[in-house]
Parts: sequence; structure tokens; C-alpha cells
Amino acid sequence: MTAPLVTILDDEPEIRSMLADALEDAGFRTLGFGRATEFEAALKSTTPDVCLVDLGLPDKDGLTLVHRLALEQGAAVIIISGRAQVQDRVTGLELGADDYIIKPFDPAEVVARVRARLRKDRPTTQSQGNTAHFNGWTAFFDRYVLEDTEHQETTFSHAEGEVLRLFLESPKRLISRAHMQEMLGGVAGESFDRAMDVRISRLRTKLREDPKNPRLIKTIYGAGYIFLGDVSWT
Repeated sequence: MTAPLVTILDDEPEIRSMLADALEDAGFRTLGFGRATEFEAALKSTTPDVCLVDLGLPDKDGLTLVHRLALEQGAAVIIISGRAQVQDRVTGLELGADDYIIKPFDPAEVVARVRARLRKDRPTTQSQGNTAHFNGWTAFFDRYVLEDTEHQETTFSHAEGEVLRLFLESPKRLISRAHMQEMLGGVAGESFDRAMDVRISRLRTKLREDPKNPRLIKTIYGAGYIFLGDVSWT
């Protein structure tokens, strides 16, 4: 079985080397890049399992790249940045990152976060496959696409897909914020809560829900959420 591939995008060679050594010692394959253009060129022929992305890149805005990765790639995206403000973390998560690690860091922590992301991305035994059907919609988790009854397609990000899959695998059951944090990872607190609010809001928009009276994803104030659709898997 091929070891998972982790790409490291950071303009500091010492950090790339340190992360590559720690990850390879842990059994991962790695590819390192110092510039976003090199990284984007490699994506045309390489499919990573996890992307580690520094925000302070010399040739492109890191947050814009994170957003594009979240929408177009199936990889988990973990930001590694010296920007420690809460708003920076919130923005990164809102744009689709799966996790946010602040510099300076212990390489062992990065390895643990990568392992955690890969565990969470494995299919659970609850679902029958990567395609879910519910209330006139079909969600293709292998392509990150929602399709309506007219076969019109709407893409969703990796992070949005994690939330949607959690709902679809537990329909008509209360899902608390604590359970979401446990299943999806991330650090509990204001930044995680706001990131979940944004992802759920975007899912409702893509499912053409009335924001004042959503039919599928119901908010139970003070408790969590319930997905009210009838779901089947293929």
C-alpha cells in the first residue's frame, strides 16, 4: 500500500526540511515547494493526500491558494502560519482549510495533525459508498459535486463535504457542536464555531434552502443541528 503523500509549501528551506524529515520518519511521502507557482504546476500531475500551506508566500497570496485548493482538490488543507490572531485563523478556516497550526510549532504536532486528518477522511462503516441521494439531490463525494434533479452541478469544498457527510451519515439525529468538533477535528472555541457556521451557511445556499426557514439542515438553538432529509447511499 502506497504511503500517503504530504506536500509542504513554505518559502523557508529549513522548515520544509524539518517537516519532511519528521513526516518521512513517520512513514509519509513528502514533496516540498518554496513557491506557489511550483506547487500549482506539480498539482497537474500529482495528487497529494494532505497539503501543508504557509500563508506568507513570496509569489501568491496564501489564503487565495487555500481557498482554491479547498474547492478544486480532494486533499485536506492544513495552514501553517506565523499569523496568530484569531481573525487570521477564522479567515483561514472559513476559506476552506481543515486545520490551522501556528508557528513556531513542534514537528511532532504537525505529524499528529496530519494523521488525525487522514483518519477523519477514511470512509466510515455507516455509509455504503461515496454517493448519497436525498430529497432530489445527489452528493458525489469522490468529485465534490452536488447534482439536482435537472442534472445541474454545484461544487463544494473538502471542508464543506466533511460537514455534509456528517449530516448525511446521521440523518434525523441531533448533532451537537461538541460532536462536530470531535468528528471533524480542529480546536474547539470561537474560531471553530464560526468556521462551522460559515460552512453550514454555504451548504444551505448550495442546497437552495430558505435561510429563514431551512427544510433540511435545522438549527436547534443551544443544542446543535438536525438533518431532516431521507438519505440513501450507493
